Amino acid sequence: MFSNIVLMKQAFLIIGLVLSISFRQSAFSAEVSHNFSKWENDIALFEQMDVTNPPPKGALLFIGSSTIKLWKTLAQDFPDHQVINRGFGGSEIVDSTHFADRIIFPYKPKMVFLRAGGNDLWAHKTPDQVFADFKDFVTSIHAKLPETQVVFISLSPSIARWSQADKEKTVNSMVETYAGKTPGVRYLDTWSIPLGSDGQPSAEFFLPDHLHFNAAGYKKLAERVRTQLPEK
Repeated sequence: MFSNIVLMKQAFLIIGLVLSISFRQSAFSAEVSHNFSKWENDIALFEQMDVTNPPPKGALLFIGSSTIKLWKTLAQDFPDHQVINRGFGGSEIVDSTHFADRIIFPYKPKMVFLRAGGNDLWAHKTPDQVFADFKDFVTSIHAKLPETQVVFISLSPSIARWSQADKEKTVNSMVETYAGKTPGVRYLDTWSIPLGSDGQPSAEFFLPDHLHFNAAGYKKLAERVRTQLPEK
């Protein structure tokens, strides 16, 4: 009887050890499986631009996914400020964190505006994971640039990805709460920008792909961002 109990305890210990190892391997695999190298051409192009046309220090840096990359009127929308666009379409929050040494820190920006997270959810990350990635981004920025303000441009719904709207709301809520108690972090609400009178995303604000803003969408986005700009 005693030997059976000992054997059962040993079996449970072995099972627990196997599960622990499996979990760690799974977490490590998820961490290293993200393909940062696919952005190398984009980042290298930014670095080439920095050599031929060095961006100013203390500017407003906009970074993130396609909403930033496709914002072609950024400088025109904020003519009283020096702005830098470092958006690369399709990117996730972890990509901006990963490449911060190359496309954020060298510029010593006064403010960093991040618009990202939608692609993360589309890639099946949970809102909790996206929120954790955002906190890692903030930690990374403030470790090197403690005086830099980080502004999260909230997620807003699109026609093409309306199915993930609830998850986007959850991410927004998490970041808003975090920003309210974290120095150097701001939350900019843009959720209602593309919504029509029926509470659904309206084609009026999107390109034909129903995912990216058109000129009308960017006009409203610029209006929201202006509320966060520092005084000259």
